[in-house]
Amino acid sequence: MPTAIAVTGADLALPPHDDRTLPAVVLPDLDRQPLDQALFAVQSLLDQHGHLIVVYSQATPPAVERRLRTIRGLLESDRIALFRPELPPLGLAVLARQLRQLASCDLSPGVLASAGRLLTHYIHAGALLGSVARLDRVPVPLKSHAKSWVPGSQFAVLAHPEPQLVKIGPGVTLAGPEFGTWMQVAKGQLQSDWVTATLAKQWSVQGLRETALPAESAVWWETGKLVEFAAYLPDLSVLYQLVTSVRQGSCHWCGIDVIGDRCVFCSATAPVSPVHDNQLPAG
Repeated sequence: MPTAIAVTGADLALPPHDDRTLPAVVLPDLDRQPLDQALFAVQSLLDQHGHLIVVYSQATPPAVERRLRTIRGLLESDRIALFRPELPPLGLAVLARQLRQLASCDLSPGVLASAGRLLTHYIHAGALLGSVARLDRVPVPLKSHAKSWVPGSQFAVLAHPEPQLVKIGPGVTLAGPEFGTWMQVAKGQLQSDWVTATLAKQWSVQGLRETALPAESAVWWETGKLVEFAAYLPDLSVLYQLVTSVRQGSCHWCGIDVIGDRCVFCSATAPVSPVHDNQLPAG
């Protein structure tokens, strides 16, 4: 069975992008249900799928993260990967969907889990905000803080891959991707079509999809007056080529196939090669 891709809320399980995209596993209210019930649910997933990758955001309540780590510890399982990228909630939901697309391919669980870190580099995630007065996840100049108190002010913020912040005005834009993307949009309490009518055109997006705003977005952005967006690669063939073009190795601790220098399942990092007497460090 394919590796299971899980999220911590139904609003992070975006509709499929193609007919091969696997359904997301939703693990809701982990901190509120009895521990034995949560343990049984996760063990059943492992029995059915073999491996489980849980993708959750920086805005996920600490109690939920503690419960995830407790479950992983009690099950003594190195078949559960906990992945918490530095993406806003909508960008994270897009990433989880990309992993669900790739889960239908012939990728091993370790390579699939490692692919999450690789694919984050190709997601441009941000929001249009009515205020940046409380925003602390993206550097905010003092001048922008002052302007945020002016009624009607709006700010375009890119959180990933490179932080940007601009005050909306004629000719103002954000530096976007240099490759073809689609855009996912989620509207909160801010009434504006700037993202769909202006930014999407400036970024030359090839398609646009709208969805409900994730519940964690207001926590991440410190305001409910926002329109969140994420530009991403939609095609499975492109995603697969990106992942398979990277050199694979084996984790020296658990032996699973990985890409990169860290195993997402056991958290082991690649050992540093010793410098022999006849080898000098570069530089």
